[in-house]
Amino acid sequence: MTKMLHRFSFLVCLLVIINTVCAREFVVGGSRGWTVPSDDQLYNQWAEKSRFQISDSLLFVYQQNQDSVLQVTRDAYDSCNTEEPTAKFTDGHTSFKLDRSGPYYFISGNPENCHKNQKLVIIVMADRSSTKTTTTSSPPPSPSVESSPSPTYTGTFEITPAPSQDTPGNTASPSSSSFVLPSAFIVTLFLSLFS
Repeated sequence: MTKMLHRFSFLVCLLVIINTVCAREFVVGGSRGWTVPSDDQLYNQWAEKSRFQISDSLLFVYQQNQDSVLQVTRDAYDSCNTEEPTAKFTDGHTSFKLDRSGPYYFISGNPENCHKNQKLVIIVMADRSSTKTTTTSSPPPSPSVESSPSPTYTGTFEITPAPSQDTPGNTASPSSSSFVLPSAFIVTLFLSLFS
């Protein structure tokens, strides 16, 4: 009986660890989707309550012929400038993969909607999983009189087909492709423990 309890405890711990590693898909705006919000800070309040990791994705659901999603710079976000987006999505069901840590800025492709606060800032947490150790130290930077502006990240984007089923509310669901392999591993491990 004790051996069985240890195996079960090991399996539960393993499930918890693997679940935290799996990428999640967040539905922007929940059941309402990507629309003009009724509350001025709706999207950013929602984003502040979530912890975004590298490999998670955002699902934007909107009327294909009436709206779009633009990934933009911070300046374009602040001014609702739709002229030079980093990326533009018009398919009505956009899945955007978060492939780096740091801020991401999104606005509606309709400037009028953007001015009505249909815009979103996402902050992706730094990847703390790798343990890099630096054995050499570099000299401190030399002082400069004039600081140069930070480079603008143009980034890459990936559009992947989203699942046909509805994702409920503001919850994040494990991405099916990132969940299959860990699940198969767990089942195989579980069966090997009891055989």
